[in-house]
Amino acid sequence: MRPRPIFYVSDGTGITAETIGHSVLTQFDGVPFVTRRLAFVDNAQKAVTAAEEIRHAGDESGVRPVVINTVVDGHLSQLIAESGALMLDVFAPFIPPLEQELGMPRTPKVGKAHGGADTAEYEARMNATNYALTHDDGVQANFSDAEVVLMGVSRSGKTPTCLYMALHYGVRAANYPLLPEDLEAGELPAKLRSQRAKIYGLTIDPRRLHQIREQRRAGSRYASMEQCRWEVEEAERLFKRENIPVMHSTHMSIEEIASKVMQSLGLNRQLY
Repeated sequence: MRPRPIFYVSDGTGITAETIGHSVLTQFDGVPFVTRRLAFVDNAQKAVTAAEEIRHAGDESGVRPVVINTVVDGHLSQLIAESGALMLDVFAPFIPPLEQELGMPRTPKVGKAHGGADTAEYEARMNATNYALTHDDGVQANFSDAEVVLMGVSRSGKTPTCLYMALHYGVRAANYPLLPEDLEAGELPAKLRSQRAKIYGLTIDPRRLHQIREQRRAGSRYASMEQCRWEVEEAERLFKRENIPVMHSTHMSIEEIASKVMQSLGLNRQLY
């Protein structure tokens, strides 16, 4: 089966088109796709150029391209449609019913979903991101300002999940790596005992942990299968003993981990 060309076309960053498009395409197992994001298509010349590129991709592949489109200007969308691609307008199913329900027409605006127009919201995200960076791997001794503290052995997914929650939800997320001395003690480190209600544990399959650590420090004791198995087993015993909620990160994306952690801890935040 020849790969189908997929274009995410937007007059802004293209994040919305790509996010929605990717989610939809994953529903079609066995169909090969070749994707490309065309961002900031915000004038007629760029729309004509985009149409030419899309048409060329169709000619080369021998199959009709698909365009997942978030361009708000109808004229530009028409120019892109001259490529002959299947046009899927992300906003089309929602705008007319909402206009009717709200009794007012939409006000087309480019880049509003991912812009920095709301200064307070943007500052909150940047502050949360800085917080996650300065409270990474237990660097800071004070976790009193944290809204969530992820705990787990090294390389179990704590840092990227904290950064995702900060950047997309403005959550002040810190993380604490369980070191061998913590695991040998078998109890919460003293600096975290007062923050118990904010702690969420991450665990991981020892075999997967071994693979990840081998890429970082090949042949080291840190990466050995024996060490990985011991750390995971001791961490899980600690979580159980201290009654800390825990999640297996082995086969989960950071988006899934973040969503479940926030839901479990009652952090109801808007996605920016």
